[in-house]
Amino acid sequence: MPFQIIRNDITKVCADAIVNTANPRPTIGSGTDSAIYAAAGKEELLAARSKIGDIPVGKCAVTSAFALPAQYIIHTVAPSWRGGTHGEEAALRSCYEKSLKMAVSLGCASIAFPLLATGNYDYPKDQALSAATSVIYEFLMENDMMVYLVVFDREAYDLSGKLFRDVTAYIDEHYVAEKEIEEREGTEYRAGRPSRQEWQERRREDIILGSMMHLPDTMPAASLPEEALSAATAGSLDDHLRGADITFQEYLLQLIIDKDMKNADVYHGANITKQHFSKIMSNPDYHPTKNTACALAIALHLDLPTTQELLEKAGLALSHSSRFDLAVEYFILNKKYNILDDNITLYSKGIETLGTQ
Repeated sequence: MPFQIIRNDITKVCADAIVNTANPRPTIGSGTDSAIYAAAGKEELLAARSKIGDIPVGKCAVTSAFALPAQYIIHTVAPSWRGGTHGEEAALRSCYEKSLKMAVSLGCASIAFPLLATGNYDYPKDQALSAATSVIYEFLMENDMMVYLVVFDREAYDLSGKLFRDVTAYIDEHYVAEKEIEEREGTEYRAGRPSRQEWQERRREDIILGSMMHLPDTMPAASLPEEALSAATAGSLDDHLRGADITFQEYLLQLIIDKDMKNADVYHGANITKQHFSKIMSNPDYHPTKNTACALAIALHLDLPTTQELLEKAGLALSHSSRFDLAVEYFILNKKYNILDDNITLYSKGIETLGTQ
């Protein structure tokens, strides 16, 4: 099952297990720890926590969730930041690993984490995010569980990593350039050029009918070449339909075979559920959203031309007038195929995240 970033108060999240940034001793700390105790019921939770005793850094323990909308609270003790040279990363990764393992042993189908160690423990947020997504990605490649990372707002993260900077620059450069073209040629569009919606419909019809017409990938055409029109009108509709291209489902299946990938690798790598993937594979007429098609392209580690071909099978195309499309293009061009890292970047920029169906 997928990974999702949500804006919420973690005490209000409905999940089988809620992870608490616990105090190592059975006392009520501050921040998330204090909020969880208050929402769960201080007396009951503190009594249960006292029975556990001290919890070492990097370890975890479990109690009932009491009044929280969950079954369990997994208490884990995150490391304090001491410059990064005292085993902080290993300890932080251990918090996530052991909490996830605990959730599996409890039979949980979902778990919600705060961003561990970034409050009073002073762990740098970008490095904490990197550790969290790395562990969660590895876990989800082998397990089916809904994993939530709960934040208050997008600005909660000071993302200074290279991926965030580079994708920001790529979107800004290409998005601005596309908008300048639109503004410069806006009058020409209104004077007779087809709208982008009309252009996309033409592309969809072109794929369905299997015609030899190929509209340009970057801008709607003012008119179709005479020879293309002749090819489109020659023969009967039945002739055109007999030449229909393979479906999205058929092309996807061929790519999976060519890549020698297991189905689980694909739906985990695309951040979609096993059930949604089964729907794709069992329905020859399945028509994906652009989000799903792009998530699958990243899961399959496709290059840009093959990604464009996959999208075309569904009557879709990447556009430089869409920030989401530009981000996906950047990830693929630069082989950024870890969808959890990609989604952190998308979320932080206020762009729709990949997968999660």
